[in-house]
Amino acid sequence: MSNTPLQHITGTIVLAGAGKMGGAMLTGWLAQGLDPARVVAIDPAPAPEISALAAQGVRLNPQDAAPADTLVVAVKPQMFRAAGDALKRWVGPSTLVVSIMAGTTIAALQEVCGGAVVRAMPNTPAAIGRGITVAVPDAHVSAVQRATADALLRATGAVEWVDDEALMDAVTAVSGSGPAYVFLLAEELARAGVAAGLPEALAMKLARDTVSGAGELLNRSELTSATLRQNVTSPGGTTAAALSVLMGDDGFAPLLTRAVAAATARSKELAK
Repeated sequence: MSNTPLQHITGTIVLAGAGKMGGAMLTGWLAQGLDPARVVAIDPAPAPEISALAAQGVRLNPQDAAPADTLVVAVKPQMFRAAGDALKRWVGPSTLVVSIMAGTTIAALQEVCGGAVVRAMPNTPAAIGRGITVAVPDAHVSAVQRATADALLRATGAVEWVDDEALMDAVTAVSGSGPAYVFLLAEELARAGVAAGLPEALAMKLARDTVSGAGELLNRSELTSATLRQNVTSPGGTTAAALSVLMGDDGFAPLLTRAVAAATARSKELAK
């Protein structure tokens, strides 16, 4: 865990890209005490809630630019190289560059931006402070810079650090894309409920609350997910009947393995 509270981070922090993920980070920073006067937000079409932060002291789309202490890059990966010249204006030899762009390698960030680079992969529960981010630093990132990156990323949830950048494609597939798999589970559970005879509104309510409640139980419990599953499953009961389908040879496990493999492969393709 970071030992650098946001209030103790020095210098200017530039956020390039204040969309859903970048905006969630910015909101988290300010909520945890970061001085808004030290934040610069760059976004060609800021959402109203981002524009409103200018009244709190955040500098929004200033005309002048100078090397910042920290640049957080949250633009869409396909726009990254086109935005390179604009980003580089904020980077000096000692600037920490933190990227949350999927599929964008440390080498690409060093080529386009320079600076000391941390590549990170957050996920969308960051919007409610329940995200999980995995980060990997390059060899030029100092201990102080790593602590700064950790504090900025931790404002939206947990942070895990790895030393091998090659792991980031699988990280993207599991946690970066993972919320979509959970949302699909709720969607399809509701659909199956309707097929079994439930009214649509009730089926959706049951599916949403079951998925979110089970997730919170998993979060709070010290038991493994396998143990929690087993605790719900009585021998010969209804859950066991359902799990015999979901855990079959063509069930959930091989399907999810293929899905994560597909997402991992796509992440590698995006890095080319």
